Amino acid sequence: MKKRVLSAFLAAALTLSLAAPTLAVTSRDEAAEVLAALDIMTGDENGDLHLSSPVTRAEFVKMLMAASPISVGDVTYVSPYPDVPASHWAAPYVEAAVSAGYVTGYLDGTFRPGNTITLAEGVVMALRLLGYSNSDFSGSFPAGQMAMYRTLDLDEGITLDQNGTMTRQDAMYLFYNLLTATSKTTGQPYLSSVLGHSLTADGKVDTLALLNETMDGPVVVGEPGWRDKIPFDLAQASVTRNGASTTSAALVNNDVVYWSDAQKALWVYTNKVTGPIQAVAPTSSPTSVTVSGKSYEIETSTAAYALSDLGTFEVGDSVTLLLGRDGKVVSAVAPDSVSSGAVFGVVISADPQSYTDQNGNDYTASSIQVLATDGNTYTYRTDRNLRVGALVQVTTTSSGVEVKNLSASSLSGRVNASGTRLGDYAFAPDVEILDVYGDRGIRVYPSRLAGMEITRSMVRYYLLNSDGEISRMVLSDATGDMHTYGVITSVSEVNTDMMTSGTYVYDSNGTPGTLTGGRVYNVQPGPFLMKTDGADVDRFVNLTSVRIDSVDGMTAYADNRQYAIWDDVIVYEVRDNEYYPTSLALVTGGDYSLTGWYDKAESEGGRIRVILAR
Repeated sequence: MKKRVLSAFLAAALTLSLAAPTLAVTSRDEAAEVLAALDIMTGDENGDLHLSSPVTRAEFVKMLMAASPISVGDVTYVSPYPDVPASHWAAPYVEAAVSAGYVTGYLDGTFRPGNTITLAEGVVMALRLLGYSNSDFSGSFPAGQMAMYRTLDLDEGITLDQNGTMTRQDAMYLFYNLLTATSKTTGQPYLSSVLGHSLTADGKVDTLALLNETMDGPVVVGEPGWRDKIPFDLAQASVTRNGASTTSAALVNNDVVYWSDAQKALWVYTNKVTGPIQAVAPTSSPTSVTVSGKSYEIETSTAAYALSDLGTFEVGDSVTLLLGRDGKVVSAVAPDSVSSGAVFGVVISADPQSYTDQNGNDYTASSIQVLATDGNTYTYRTDRNLRVGALVQVTTTSSGVEVKNLSASSLSGRVNASGTRLGDYAFAPDVEILDVYGDRGIRVYPSRLAGMEITRSMVRYYLLNSDGEISRMVLSDATGDMHTYGVITSVSEVNTDMMTSGTYVYDSNGTPGTLTGGRVYNVQPGPFLMKTDGADVDRFVNLTSVRIDSVDGMTAYADNRQYAIWDDVIVYEVRDNEYYPTSLALVTGGDYSLTGWYDKAESEGGRIRVILAR
């Protein structure tokens, strides 16, 4: 799961200038996500990909045709081979693959669909998708094809020899690598030039863009017929809500939902903006609306109608916008229909804005952004003079928005091992916990705090429900999960009577950067922690290392001790003093020597943040 850092990442002090190494092994999860989005490889009814299972020739041909630009029907009346009659489930795919020249059978006239496939056989078929034929290769088979396989970097993530039996994981990486390989036919990457999907500027799969292109939706939970629009059982779906893995039971009214039928997956967004409507353009068929000084694009026809001159709302009305995956408006509803509960959080910006009332008169009022305990950012218009960092409670009713300052309240104690209690208090089942540092914050769950010793300085605010359970909590840098981690690759420091300056080149999970200025941090090349507040770097230090003996799940073992690994751990393969981003799954259980780098003791919220594999 990727953390949601709820602020801009630095500003003028940090400039992105380091060119990162180009070779990086894609994580297994990302490759699986991309192939599922393209319907090349999908899981069973429970989402299991069975990556360790061997692949038959019939199964591979089905994947091959899914990766091709050719559409294949579910039925054929032709028997392409004696052992692949028209009634065979794979007959349509084998027939189409043979007709396109992608595959051939054996000399005895059979296809042997149930036989497992070797890497060499799979490579030959993949190369034919790229436009290569046997005449392009000289020498004994399959030496030329395997050489091209390596030249095109189709081997990334695959350790199998040419005669080895392919597993589904091997097939997954082969097809994923094929997407960015250059097509002999077009001279351009296969994904963009043949399949018509975009790549990033450096020629990699643009996973987010691809998922957006292949998602269906949105629907809004609670609207009439919303369940019927999703073509699979929600109880069996994988659900990601605000970046966290959950189940369909977590869906509540006014959640915005997108889905993928191929992946049997839901992506759920809960971002909302409440305030007065200042402008709608154009009025008859609007494409944008301005609320509380900010303009939002409109995504759906439902929202466009509600905000049009024929709809429910007009300029000056208070409205709550339900925002989708790109921050566009999916629905517009009355503020009092969204929630009867209050929003608790921290003010992260407070700026005066110009508004227009229902009579067309201009006026100025303060607008605040609140980073709430549910992990979302909300914008409100208020006449209150509030400072950035203030703790607030916001209640929205039909008569408007009420903002109340909260007094700091603190407590301390140990969180039990199951993450259900903090000292004498139990966590409520629906507890919301926000951990903040400066203008950055992240929602955390009680399980993340399990075993931690919470000091009074870590707790800015807490609220008990009617059962005496903690229902809301704002922490102050308790976990450290909102900070930046990575590796420093170059250090240049000058510290004399005449001048003090430092230049630090770093990489954070493939994102390069340079920190410069008149300050020396006394750091060395290697893994680091960076704490920032707005554009200011408050702390820039090296992490502490530990030589890892073994890894089991998200636990590392070293010197008869165990260390918790961060959910978003950053992993690099180190070769020739260069750092190549990779994944934990690809460096464990093999011949790599692993070193973990942690920020603080686990009882204080620390985790292994970076792992180097050599």
